[in-house]
Amino acid sequence: MYVATTGRPDAPPAPSGVRRRVPGTVLALGTVSLVTDVSSEMVTAVLPLYLVLGLGLSPLQFGLLDGLSTGATALVRLLGGATADRGGRHKAVGGLGYALSALSRLGLLLAGGATGWIAGAIGADRLGKGVRTAPRDALITLHSPPEDLGRAFGTHRAMDTTGALLGPLAAFALLWATADAYDAVFAVSFCVGAFGVVLWVLCVPGRGRTPAAGGPEGRTARRARGGVLAGLRSPGYRRIVVCAALLGAATIGDSFLYLLLQRRLSFDATWFPFLPLGAAAVFLLLAVPAGRLADRLGRRRPLLYGHGALALAYGLLLTPLPDMVVLLGVLALLGLFYAATDGVLMALTGPYLAEGRQAGGLALVQTAQALARLGSAVAFGALWTATGPETALAVALAALAAAVCCSARLLPRGVAAPAGPSAPEPSERTD
Repeated sequence: MYVATTGRPDAPPAPSGVRRRVPGTVLALGTVSLVTDVSSEMVTAVLPLYLVLGLGLSPLQFGLLDGLSTGATALVRLLGGATADRGGRHKAVGGLGYALSALSRLGLLLAGGATGWIAGAIGADRLGKGVRTAPRDALITLHSPPEDLGRAFGTHRAMDTTGALLGPLAAFALLWATADAYDAVFAVSFCVGAFGVVLWVLCVPGRGRTPAAGGPEGRTARRARGGVLAGLRSPGYRRIVVCAALLGAATIGDSFLYLLLQRRLSFDATWFPFLPLGAAAVFLLLAVPAGRLADRLGRRRPLLYGHGALALAYGLLLTPLPDMVVLLGVLALLGLFYAATDGVLMALTGPYLAEGRQAGGLALVQTAQALARLGSAVAFGALWTATGPETALAVALAALAAAVCCSARLLPRGVAAPAGPSAPEPSERTD
């Protein structure tokens, strides 16, 4: 069980001037994510060009392919999380996810121009990502002190984003060196992804913080294993799931923001794939400081401030400011949004999950957020088509502002702290 306390994180802060080290497991997980993201983003950066320009798929066909695989990813996270929690198989399930993603690059290499095989390879990549995400985040939670979860997730996300920055650069360098030989990109991506799997097997330990099986804590942990939805009995965790879905439903996809930037600035489409690199660079710089700040101030405020930064990005696109100011401002605010929300949401959620429920509980939050964002993307696209981009963006801005206000009331203010077997049910403060 977990009860909530108020104020700062549950464990006493380190003495003044003493800085705790980031756990070695978090660094190992970050290294695996860095290598895997280089592999993944190499393919992600060139895949639209390969499918639409190289194979002649229509944008509608590509959009349906991408949308269906994204939806499958959101749902398979629950399966991956639940499976990882049974018997503490976080490393095995996470490794399966990384292996699936690596093999998907080999599938693209062998598919040639067969659309069905390409769809299967893309699906395998997304399934692999869905399977591995919750067990990986659960391992970060299990191997990090509760009071340092923000910094731990921030460090991991910074290393992950480094790979996201290097991947597209490597892909376009390969295309330039090989005269647009996409097979070379897929081959190198497979080799890098396979190296990530090797690192996972050799460097990442299994689950941590496992109580003795015969003691009272062990009996509490065994009783805690009640399925993915069991954590919803905690009022604080339940509110986090609701807020994740609420904020996700008011968040439009990054691609729409980049399309709006391209439409406003009218730059050549060749530069379009480089827009995410600007936001990723800001994310990389701010992820660790945002995590540390969340550990000091409480994690709900950075989460809300991050969504406020996203609202400012929406508003900036509606202003008559100079184009360069809008471009740099939107990319900076988008990077700030991810730095203040991505790992921070997981750090906020982790302490509300009992032993044996970490992976499934984190997966449920991620799935609720992902499905809400998928619905938001469909709604925004339909509204754009019906009323134009400016009206659609204004509606999205109003919806996000309302979601932030509601979440400010709903998110628990207390910090969850572990309690003994006889502890009462959680009773987190919300106002």
